[in-house]
Amino acid sequence: MEDARVTTRTLSSATDTGAAKLRPRVSVIVPLYNEQESVRPLYAAIVQALGELGCSFEMVFVDDGSVDDTVAIVREIARFDARLKLVKFRRNYGQTPAMAAGIEHANGEVLVTMDGDLQNDPADIGALLDKIAEGYDIVVGWRFNRQDKLISRKVPSRIANWLIGKVTGVPIKDNGCSLKAFRAELIKQIPLYSEMHRFSPAMASIAGPRVAEIKVRHHARRYGQSKYGLSRIYKVLLDLMVIKTISTFASRPLRWFAMLSFPLFILAGAALVHVLYDMLSGSRGISLPMAGTGIVFLASAMVFLCSGALAELTYSRGDIRDRDFIKLTQTVLSPPKGT
Repeated sequence: MEDARVTTRTLSSATDTGAAKLRPRVSVIVPLYNEQESVRPLYAAIVQALGELGCSFEMVFVDDGSVDDTVAIVREIARFDARLKLVKFRRNYGQTPAMAAGIEHANGEVLVTMDGDLQNDPADIGALLDKIAEGYDIVVGWRFNRQDKLISRKVPSRIANWLIGKVTGVPIKDNGCSLKAFRAELIKQIPLYSEMHRFSPAMASIAGPRVAEIKVRHHARRYGQSKYGLSRIYKVLLDLMVIKTISTFASRPLRWFAMLSFPLFILAGAALVHVLYDMLSGSRGISLPMAGTGIVFLASAMVFLCSGALAELTYSRGDIRDRDFIKLTQTVLSPPKGT
């Protein structure tokens, strides 16, 4: 992730006049990887959809190391439309770093993310913004009529969404849908790495945001081929373990590691007491397997405790804490004047 940020260059056709620009209402963030056929129709669809809404907007296209003419086409469009920014990676890093870079460079009050392959429909952005206007912090798209292959895409997705909901406690029907809307002050504080972009509602759940899910359209792929398949399942499972650890154990890691070590201490104590009893009674000699088992359990318990102590130190010295997430959704109510 850090490497991706180091190799990022922001290109814009707008000239810097030194005056402060008005903050756009919406920023549309689109990662691109070898999408030369999709860029122009995608740009046109976004402009048409947001133009009909009558709100100020900008577009942040993030090129994730494309080797085709994607960058050249975006440059050409940006020369005629100052609302379009191009963030270019020198090599391919993946969708999550591309999303994170787009979020970092976006200036809008509401950030909308979507795929660049025209399977998401920009016409649905208005429905997401309506939900944000109702007071929600995150609005997630649900591809209820998904146009993908059943075995390689739909079935694994349904299983993964069910598992993610059970583990994280955030019952989203379609975590994999890239069409989402976020309040900028919230999503800009959420750390994204590995394959975490699909888990952003679960990561943000630490702050207690209001999350809504709405049905959105999903079109069959018109150009190129999918960049994802069954090979990413293991990454999703690992990221799910990370999210569960962060959301459940982060604020008090030593306590949770101590709870895990407690059964090991009991087993170690039972085994060593048995060995000690045999030694004092003199009825039989020391049982080496029993003594070895007790020492292994005791050592394992100590490893858990030391890991908890290190986790506590890392948490206390790190830059991501529960109180930082709490600030994202807290509201300060001032008393009426004259009271």
